[in-house]
Amino acid sequence: MTANANDEPFSVKDCALVTIATGKKAQNLKEMRDHLLTIHLGSVYHHFWGGLLRPRFDEPEYNNDFAEWVHYALQDNILAERLSVIDPDRFVSLDSLRQKLLEVIEQRLDEIETVVWAKPEMQFHFLRSQMVVFDTHGKIEEPEELVEAVPKMSVGSIFYHFIDARRRSPQMMDDFRTWLRSFGDDELCSQVAAIDPYFGSLVELRKQLADLFAKYFSRGETG
Repeated sequence: MTANANDEPFSVKDCALVTIATGKKAQNLKEMRDHLLTIHLGSVYHHFWGGLLRPRFDEPEYNNDFAEWVHYALQDNILAERLSVIDPDRFVSLDSLRQKLLEVIEQRLDEIETVVWAKPEMQFHFLRSQMVVFDTHGKIEEPEELVEAVPKMSVGSIFYHFIDARRRSPQMMDDFRTWLRSFGDDELCSQVAAIDPYFGSLVELRKQLADLFAKYFSRGETG
């Protein structure tokens, strides 16, 4: 692998999400649709991605808060399934993700004859997140060091560098690929890009990355 043209190490960060109430809430599907038209895009981001960093004692049945609420509060399994398969990583912007949400919900509103109301205690509360970033002071100088470094990273570090980085990057690229590109290894970048960050936990995502780097950098040691 060629030398890093920028000669900059990979600086490992950690993060946490602080939840902020928007004051908006929905008790039925029409109210959810109406709020989605104007809600801050940070709320859309929170309800798709924020659950990955929330402490969970069970395996969530659905990948995003919208699908989960529709299932448990409205008991609309058809819509819950449609919402659950929306992969936010496939959209070029949060606004296009919002438009997809609205499209799916509008379609369901056209299909149903009666609008179901959730119980008052099961209203959907639109939330936002404020990210707090910490410097771990960990540095990775060479790509091969990822083999040992990634398994030791916290789930917050995985979220920050592999998921949230796409929101910060004009190319929608995670920090690993951004850094690895300066070494000129397109093959490794392509393999990292093939990992979908959405359908699974952060622990599973960390293992996928760790296994990928371990396998990739062990190729030259076999033979």
